[in-house]
Amino acid sequence: MKKIIVPLIPVALGLLLTLHAQNFERDPRRRGSGGLGGPSTHDPGPPSPDPGPPGPTSGTPARDPGVRGGPPGAGGKISGLSLGEGAYFDAGADDFSQEDSVLGTMPNTDRGLGPRFNLDSCGGCHAQPAVGGSSPAVNPQIAVANKHGAANTIPPFLTIDGPVREVRFKSGPGGGRDGGVHDLFTITGRSDANGCVLAQPDFSNTSNLSFRIPTPVFGGGLIESIPDAAILANQQANGGVKKALGISGHTNNNGNDGTITRFGWKAQNKSLLLFAGEAYNVEQGRTNELFPNERQPECSFNPVPEDATTFDAALGTDAVSDIVKFAIFMRFLAPPSPASDTPSSINGRALFGQVGCALCHTPTLTTGLSSTSALSNKPANLFSDLLVHNMGSRLADEVLQGNAGPDEFRSAPLWGLGKRIFFLHDGRTKDLLQAIAAHASTGSEANAVINNFNLLTEPQKQDVLNFLRGL
Repeated sequence: MKKIIVPLIPVALGLLLTLHAQNFERDPRRRGSGGLGGPSTHDPGPPSPDPGPPGPTSGTPARDPGVRGGPPGAGGKISGLSLGEGAYFDAGADDFSQEDSVLGTMPNTDRGLGPRFNLDSCGGCHAQPAVGGSSPAVNPQIAVANKHGAANTIPPFLTIDGPVREVRFKSGPGGGRDGGVHDLFTITGRSDANGCVLAQPDFSNTSNLSFRIPTPVFGGGLIESIPDAAILANQQANGGVKKALGISGHTNNNGNDGTITRFGWKAQNKSLLLFAGEAYNVEQGRTNELFPNERQPECSFNPVPEDATTFDAALGTDAVSDIVKFAIFMRFLAPPSPASDTPSSINGRALFGQVGCALCHTPTLTTGLSSTSALSNKPANLFSDLLVHNMGSRLADEVLQGNAGPDEFRSAPLWGLGKRIFFLHDGRTKDLLQAIAAHASTGSEANAVINNFNLLTEPQKQDVLNFLRGL
């Protein structure tokens, strides 16, 4: 297995002393004219040119360069697929963007939407910077709320320029834990749902709401193909440094076979097929062969499961169910392409490792032997250890999923970060610096690492931000 590919200082104390010394050298208030090392000779190098702000001087605060411009660099199939695999990828991509209506009677739709839902297509949520990504700049939930006559009220936590969101309730009516998704909208009032009367949930108790935004699914097959042994070996690597920095982390595991789960904000889903089936049912309300029963028996208009194998189809790609095609699409979806290196991003990569970020956001893990040669023994430059970590009180959502506790989240894969608009599990910020700062709070495993980041000079911080926006 390929280990961390950036240098790591062997003990945390050495790093802290180094950073304090650098700050002393660069701060004129802490040195005389003949002070420690004289004027700073640090050269951060040119910033990332796309879009890349001017490189800061020592007195210029670092800032997020913003969403990287240029082509999407994502959304295509992984290289090395056979003709047949490519055909199934294409079929899956089409279905991933297919809109659903209640009865399938609306133009260019399939049946099965509702009775409760968050959106009417997978591709509407996973759209930035290309199909398979995360929340787009314009929130499609605003338009779908009243589409085809639906009588939904748009909750105040949804805005046209805000992220796509799902809502989980932290606790139920009796005060016990809930944690389940409560869909935003119903099909009541739609012209294809005659007679349905179904109220939206009560979202007025905002302190009981926990938000999630869509996770990108680029490179999903590479992530799925990483052996459990590789994840566990990486967990044990650099143990002394992790212990010194207060980093632990653990796997989330399937309750039946004990293997490592890895998809979703809390690594709660075992496979891409399960991820697809659950989302189809929960986000769009469409029953399928993994989740064949309606969550809401009222206002059910179709036989179940609404998505199923078509046994008499003429083509194989038409025979398999949508969720199988979704899984194939995500499995064969290529990882995002990073920007070209610059002196600034190269230095930022090194600093990313030195402060300790790479201890959780592992740059590269390697896949095992796969039945798909395009996925077999390949490097996955995902920047994640696929473990769940205690992220502290500031990010805690009070939701338990598998072995992941109320303040624990998977180390989010950072590949493709340069094209993302919204950050953290709930999309609370568009600013990468704010997202980094939010990692630090009471109980967080990231506290020492964020302290190390804060000790960097402003040009060094800018290099880290330029590196991240180049991913």
